[in-house]
Amino acid sequence: MTILRTSLRNFFAHKGRMVLSGLAVVLSVAFVCGTLVFTDTMSTTFDKLFADTSANVTISPDDEENDERPSTGIPPTLPASVVEEAGKAKGAERAFGLAMSMAVTVVDADNKNIGPTTGAPTIASNWTELDERSMKVTSGELPSGPAEVAVDADTAKKHGLKPGDELRTIAAPGDFTSRISGIVTFEATNPGAAVLYYDTAVVQERLLGDPRAFTNVAVMAADGVSDELLKKQVLAAVGKDYTVQTQAEFTDELKADMGFLDVMKWALLGFAGIALLVGVFLIVNTFSMLVAQRTREIGLMRAIGADRRQVNRSVLVEAVLLGLFGSLVGVAAGVGLAVGLMALMNSFGMNLSTDDLTITWVTPVVGVGLGVLVTVLAAYLPARRAGRVSPMAALRDSGVPQDGSAGRVRAVAGLVLTGGGALALVMASLAEEAAPGAMMLALGVLLTLVGFILVGPLLASVVVRGLSVVVLRLWGPVGRLAERNALRNPRRTGATGAALMIGLALVASLSVVGASMVASADRELDRSVGADFIVSGDMGAPITPKAAEEVRSAPHLAHVTEYRALDGVRVTLPGGEEVRHQAVAASPTYAEDVRVETVEGRLADAYRQGAVSVDEAFADKHGLSVGDEVSLRYRDGDAEPLRIAAVTSKEASLDGGVMFLGTRTAETFVPEARMPLPVLMLGKAEEGQESAAYQGLKERLEPFPQYQVRDQADYKAQLREQVGQLLNMVYGLLALAIIVAILGVVNTLALSVVERTREIGLMRAIGLSRRQLRRMIRLESVVIALFGALLGLGLGLAWGSAAQQLLALEGLRVLEIPWATIVTVFLGAAVVGLVAALVPAFRAGRMNVLTAIATE
Repeated sequence: MTILRTSLRNFFAHKGRMVLSGLAVVLSVAFVCGTLVFTDTMSTTFDKLFADTSANVTISPDDEENDERPSTGIPPTLPASVVEEAGKAKGAERAFGLAMSMAVTVVDADNKNIGPTTGAPTIASNWTELDERSMKVTSGELPSGPAEVAVDADTAKKHGLKPGDELRTIAAPGDFTSRISGIVTFEATNPGAAVLYYDTAVVQERLLGDPRAFTNVAVMAADGVSDELLKKQVLAAVGKDYTVQTQAEFTDELKADMGFLDVMKWALLGFAGIALLVGVFLIVNTFSMLVAQRTREIGLMRAIGADRRQVNRSVLVEAVLLGLFGSLVGVAAGVGLAVGLMALMNSFGMNLSTDDLTITWVTPVVGVGLGVLVTVLAAYLPARRAGRVSPMAALRDSGVPQDGSAGRVRAVAGLVLTGGGALALVMASLAEEAAPGAMMLALGVLLTLVGFILVGPLLASVVVRGLSVVVLRLWGPVGRLAERNALRNPRRTGATGAALMIGLALVASLSVVGASMVASADRELDRSVGADFIVSGDMGAPITPKAAEEVRSAPHLAHVTEYRALDGVRVTLPGGEEVRHQAVAASPTYAEDVRVETVEGRLADAYRQGAVSVDEAFADKHGLSVGDEVSLRYRDGDAEPLRIAAVTSKEASLDGGVMFLGTRTAETFVPEARMPLPVLMLGKAEEGQESAAYQGLKERLEPFPQYQVRDQADYKAQLREQVGQLLNMVYGLLALAIIVAILGVVNTLALSVVERTREIGLMRAIGLSRRQLRRMIRLESVVIALFGALLGLGLGLAWGSAAQQLLALEGLRVLEIPWATIVTVFLGAAVVGLVAALVPAFRAGRMNVLTAIATE
């Protein structure tokens, strides 16, 4: 109890010095808990929506390759007769058909797409009793004829729509215009989709292309009939030609399609983990300095009978208190962060309600447990050093015992690990296969990171002196004092710099990979793409027949190439074995528009009737060469024997791993109803007519806002924008780790000022002005921040370069160092140092000289 009381007294006596360390715990735990609450809430939202809109039993087309989502623009369907058969099943109260398509684009009177920009779908459906569970009509009425449509309230509000307005629906079977008959509002949470309801016949005829087809059949159970029993009865009634699922099975399948939630969750937790790791350095420094400042106090405790274990335990109890308080505040802040993330998502169009806010018992347990565990682990080494304080320290301010041999062992271990990590990075760069190369890259990153952390004090002694020559010596005696202060405790400087190093290393490495990705794509476009224009749809949407016809009829085009993806083609090899592979059916001019290298034959020959090409890896694996015959079968069509006319090189980064064949050849074995729509169209302008052809294409596709016409410059600009947006998002998430690192610099300086109170007083007494004192502390902060930035950027450049060399196996062949970003980050670190020193420097300047000198 005595130790506990002592720990409590010390904790509250130094609570001001604990604030920044506690804030690091708060931020890190808040990120973890906020992520858990946010993703749990999203899961709850989708679970409720799926449950509200699912029948007791759902019948779907039995398509074993349905998950491949063929780009025909029409979803798989089943005949309307299934509704009657299912309704007669024993235990079924009633059955009704669901007609729905997500391969649609809907535009308003100004030709603006009213669909979501977040990646959520536009859903066109008929209204059924399942919709009555989650929707209600709040304005006008439901559609009752071929020219009417109802729109969800969120979409209507976003685009200023009201009953009476006209909308044009663009789909593969054709375009048609409808008048808004009513507005329907979600009673559950709308995750962000645009939902439109049409008359059932309209969906069947104009979206499904078959007046007697449905996409699903819903079967409602009679009272007392379980879903499992009803499923058995429905199977008996409709046969095994269809997929029959209970409500639980159907919703589980829908949830499985929401895999991005798990990806988002683990990605955010990964960034939270980085912030926690950075926070460890802050906590280690805090407790190390507090132990050093209480050396005489600890010596007195030892002198009056406290043993090493009790002193050790006293410091760890303070760590538990810090972790506990920080974690509890962090859990509460995490809930607030989750609400903020929901508001942010709502601003982008994904509607999440706080009514669905989900806080499970796992969230506070993980938050508190993680916060306390990390804090105690970080404080363990300072606690051990406190236990080694001698009772004789009560008689003199000797400081914590310094173990020179331990420092040397640490330096040697750091150098060995860094060398091993560098070797692993080199091996990753030289790898010939991606999987082992990725393992070596991960090992190299881990070893070099740990090595740099361990060797940090040694590097601080060398790097800080080098930086001082450039940065500090210009400021005369004040700069020299700042240099000596930074070098006074290399272990502390190393730990403070390491916290900043981690975040900046990740920023630098990702910048290298991002810049290399853009540069590689630019070079590959220049080298391989001969077409002048590329037409593609939003989110890979297939190009409808009407839009494709507009492209083909555009003026000043020498030719137009259509590109159709045949996913999951079944290939029968000469020995009879059947395997699946990706294939592309394209116009013969594709060989002109995209230059794909071959190791055998000419790609142009693969577009002749009855011919096909294979990629080099596929040919090597199955022993194929030019002249061999294989048979291709697409989904449930007939097999067609084809002769191999070319083998494409594995070095080809654009479509290097697929089979190429002509569209007319594909028509011989792909059923007409299964033929995918083009996902790309390439255009070559007539000589000297590039500008006119470009403008003509844009005008022809103006009624179709879901499609874009890009020349090579546009395509490169789009790629740069996309990579830039991705990197900015990652940098934003890494900002938390950098903020925690900045807190570490602030805390180190603040505690250092307290530690040097008497020294500062003496310096002031012999003539050091307040301005000079503040400048000294600011310069010390700047050099520590630049030290961390230099290590981080150097480490990041090594990681990024190794990653690029490994990714060269996948086509990322150009190494591009974004020097502008690197220099900006380095200079930004100096600004960080200045900002971090503001408060400590201000407090130091306000010290009373006599009081400071009298301080023990």
